[in-house]
Amino acid sequence: MVQPIFLFDGNNIKDEVKSLPGTYRLSIDNVLKEIESALQLGIQSFMMFPAVVEELKDKTATYSHDVNNFYLKAATTIKLRFPEICLISDVAMDPYNIDGHDGYVENGQIINDITLPILAKMSVAQAQAGFDLLGPSDMMDGRVAYIRKALDEANFQNTGIMSYTAKYASAMYGPFRDALDSAPKAGDKKTYQMNYANAKEALLEAQLDFEEGADFLMVKPALHYLDIIHRLSENFPIPIAAYHVSGECAMLIAASQNGWISYEKAMPEVITSIKRAGANIIITYLAKDYAAWFKERYC
Repeated sequence: MVQPIFLFDGNNIKDEVKSLPGTYRLSIDNVLKEIESALQLGIQSFMMFPAVVEELKDKTATYSHDVNNFYLKAATTIKLRFPEICLISDVAMDPYNIDGHDGYVENGQIINDITLPILAKMSVAQAQAGFDLLGPSDMMDGRVAYIRKALDEANFQNTGIMSYTAKYASAMYGPFRDALDSAPKAGDKKTYQMNYANAKEALLEAQLDFEEGADFLMVKPALHYLDIIHRLSENFPIPIAAYHVSGECAMLIAASQNGWISYEKAMPEVITSIKRAGANIIITYLAKDYAAWFKERYC
């Protein structure tokens, strides 16, 4: 189980994401408290995302590898405090560029090959900061090999890559984009994220990422793509991660708050279905709830 964390610069910040009740944007002091409470429930892996103010954004995402980047400083602080945890990053331009896209934008188009060196700089900076696993979420072609080469040349051979392999152009990302204020300023992400009607492309993308050196393959979203999780788990000898995304979690929470379903019963059923499909790793905003439910019944 992996608990996502939304990091906000500052102190004493605990700002609830209105479209995802129970999830918060946190400053580093509260992130440390959040990790400590999750560890008590048995959760030892965390994936962190930065909420970056508009003034720090530019066309080439230079703040992503700036030595003063609060996200990088937070990673170092967290790993010093909790060296035993697995800390996973997000590698993409969208939190840091003024266009809100995962790649470099020129004349309304995403330019794949200009994006790759930017992602590589970002990745090396994250490895230096202490992240154990890097999560390229950009869906640019060839980025796993490019990042792996950059990490190896910088002597970070042991820093792993959890590749967003089958990341679909989904309607389920709304609360996440609310949390990070990272929605595209123009257009959408359909030119580089996958068509939700296409299952076969996931196998091609997975084969490419596997050959380029990915250590984990991720499917995103999870609940609406259980068939894709199963296909990858049956065809590749490395762990499969599934991202139970914000919209999928929000639907479950909203239905339970309206009294239409029982959260106590539905939540573990949903998480179990993702595991049953073949996921070895489940990233979900409900991780602490599931861990508490499991601990009460089986520990």
